Amino acid sequence: MAEKKNNATKNDVEAAQTAQKIPKSVKKPLDKFGKKEVFIANDDTEYTFQFPGTRRAQEILDESKNGYGVVVDSVYYERIMREVIVEPNGLDLDYWDEHEGYREVMNAADNFLGRLLN
Repeated sequence: MAEKKNNATKNDVEAAQTAQKIPKSVKKPLDKFGKKEVFIANDDTEYTFQFPGTRRAQEILDESKNGYGVVVDSVYYERIMREVIVEPNGLDLDYWDEHEGYREVMNAADNFLGRLLN
């Protein structure tokens, strides 16, 4: 059996060794878990969104679907308020009885989640 020849050049080896010396933060610049974004609604209220991680974001989507695979908005938005909108703390559907911007904020939070899942 013939032995395979390694055709790596000196430049290839040097490039690989240089790449190994790159700090971890530079090697892996995309770390989405815990990423935050502040959204300012039309009434000037600030809402802070935080990415719960890809696994949990997918679980939120899966848990929000009915038996036919259709997303149930009320379930989906409750999970977004509980796990994605971290400030103001403790948002629920009752909060929106006294505050404006329900659809605006939910759409912004949904877009935030979608961008980070992409």
